[in-house]
Amino acid sequence: MKKFLTVFMAALLAIGLAACGSDSGGGEGKPEKLIIGFVPSQDSDTIADTVKPLADRLGEELDVEVEGRVMTDYTALIEAMGSNEVHVGFIPAFGYVMANEQYDVNVILKSIRFGSGTYKAQYVVRADSGIETLADLEGKVWAYADAASTSGFLFPAAQLMNEFDIETVQDLQSGFFKDTLQAGGHDTAAIAVYEGDADVATTFDDVRTGLEEEYPDIMEKTKIIGYTDDIPNDTISVTKELDEEFVQQIKDAFLSFNDDEEMIKIMNDVYNWDEISEASDEEYKVVKDTYEKFKDSISF
Repeated sequence: MKKFLTVFMAALLAIGLAACGSDSGGGEGKPEKLIIGFVPSQDSDTIADTVKPLADRLGEELDVEVEGRVMTDYTALIEAMGSNEVHVGFIPAFGYVMANEQYDVNVILKSIRFGSGTYKAQYVVRADSGIETLADLEGKVWAYADAASTSGFLFPAAQLMNEFDIETVQDLQSGFFKDTLQAGGHDTAAIAVYEGDADVATTFDDVRTGLEEEYPDIMEKTKIIGYTDDIPNDTISVTKELDEEFVQQIKDAFLSFNDDEEMIKIMNDVYNWDEISEASDEEYKVVKDTYEKFKDSISF
């Protein structure tokens, strides 16, 4: 199992290197082909086929060819946006903050789930584990989706560091937890707990509902022992190379999907979005503030 610090620092190094080599020249305006980047959250094997009708419809609305591209993880998506290989990204709050800081990526829209623009991260453990509180996680194995995941890593890490006076991420990883496992998705992190490969998984609330068909007893075999504070929902963000008029067209096209049952079903199938709403950078200040504290703790 990979140590978190190594994985996260490698991710940050990769982003920094991409920044040095990214295209920072004149604006592209309206590209010949608009690339939209997705990262697997659930049903990763079928996401490319699922989003194709959405990409096709968006292409009709914008009068440009649109391709949906599935990236390996959030770091890869951020790098691709930094080099303008991907123009529009479905990225969570933490990924957006990093992309904004590194590459001036701009948020234009956000998800609405169950009528809310915020959500919480949860701590999933096995029901028979004897783990009842966050304090009981000491010495255990932590599974998280992705090093750039807001609910999978950033907010749980910040909460644990604050609650238990842990000064650095390294102390959290090797002093508090026995080990960490980067699972690649929120669903696979929860499955790692279900199958006994990890003691706790941090995921969005509640990832288990999408796993009940394959794991009918997951609600009985696992339980939730805590939640983080509210987190701003994930974003649709765009690169700085796109001109304002075209960005407005992209925004209008996505917002029109709220009245299109087929498109909203796709958004729900892929990321559990019930609605698309306008968003601004100011809404993500709580994530930026948390990120700043986190950055200081690992001195990069």
